Amino acid sequence: MSPPASAAHSTVSTASAPPRNCRLVLLGAGHAQVQVLHGLARERPAHLHITLVAPHARQMYSGMVPGFVAGHYPLEACTIALPGLVKACGAQWRQTSAVGLDAGRRELALADGQTLAYDLLSINTGAVMERQAMAAQLPGAADHALFVRPIEEFARLWPHLTRLSPGGPLHLVVLGGGAAGAELAMAAHHALNHQEGRPPGSRVTLLAGPAGVGANYPPGVRRRVLAALERRAITVIPESGAGFEPGHAVLASGTRLACDAGVVAIGGQAPAWLQGSGLALDDAGFIQTNAFLQSTSHAEVFAAGDIASRADAPRPRSGVYAVRAGPPLLANLRASANGQPLRPYQPQRRTLNLLSCGGKTAIASWGDWSASGAWVWWWKDRIDRAFIAR
Repeated sequence: MSPPASAAHSTVSTASAPPRNCRLVLLGAGHAQVQVLHGLARERPAHLHITLVAPHARQMYSGMVPGFVAGHYPLEACTIALPGLVKACGAQWRQTSAVGLDAGRRELALADGQTLAYDLLSINTGAVMERQAMAAQLPGAADHALFVRPIEEFARLWPHLTRLSPGGPLHLVVLGGGAAGAELAMAAHHALNHQEGRPPGSRVTLLAGPAGVGANYPPGVRRRVLAALERRAITVIPESGAGFEPGHAVLASGTRLACDAGVVAIGGQAPAWLQGSGLALDDAGFIQTNAFLQSTSHAEVFAAGDIASRADAPRPRSGVYAVRAGPPLLANLRASANGQPLRPYQPQRRTLNLLSCGGKTAIASWGDWSASGAWVWWWKDRIDRAFIAR
């Protein structure tokens, strides 16, 4: 195994001879890890014994979830089936989740009551919305709102929400001023007002928090998003939510806003089970990783996506970065299993961001540059479908 690369700016890590039989555990099947599975299916070291730990038989691609909500895609078009990938790379599949990790003993504790030992561990489970923490932060949300995480559960429940009040319009409140909140607000507005058999007149209100919508966007991008929301008559309130109760959303100011249902699309948290793992974590509880996507404290642990935090190159938590981390994660897992030097990965500072606007239009941005229109949605659709197909 390769030792921790404490010098984040070094170009190649050192490595020792791999074990004769290397047990690689892939925890989670996020955007980076499905590419690892795909790559190992094409070429797998003979001494590598692979186990995937993932609770669902399919992986939702988050980039297409707004399109699913809007009604442009069936659920199957937005998912990657895992059984075929698992079989193709000769892996074992444990259909469960992790509830604990002892990095010193190199053991995972699983939700099915079993433990799983590893020589190499790669974690790509994403951030979570801890229900207990949310219950304290947003009383009533568990009973009167949908959480966007886990995405699989949100996708299962969303069609039930659209069938509420079939004889009249609905009022939906979306909580969250980031990209997820804006996209879902516009997608929900499109679905509720254009779904066959539904009456017109449904409304969506976006609780964007004191900073408003897209506080971290460049000014030009923020103007485009606000204009798109305004064209759809989506009400934007610069307040945070404080909870939900039957028939109402409760705002931080104490105001009660009448609504039929809510969607919670605020940022996720690090899984609670990481706290006792022994891994080095950042201030928010996410796994600190180095230039090789290794844990900064345990060289045999790798992590990518929203659950990881690059100590040397902080980046926003975004599906774009998770997708880009897939190939270098695969390369360094192979190298570590074979006792070869690892290679650093430097995520780009600017990424192409494509934000869907409910109907078949979207906003593209690259740094300060931005554009919008039907052609952007067509571009996004092609990119998303190509990722799923691959």
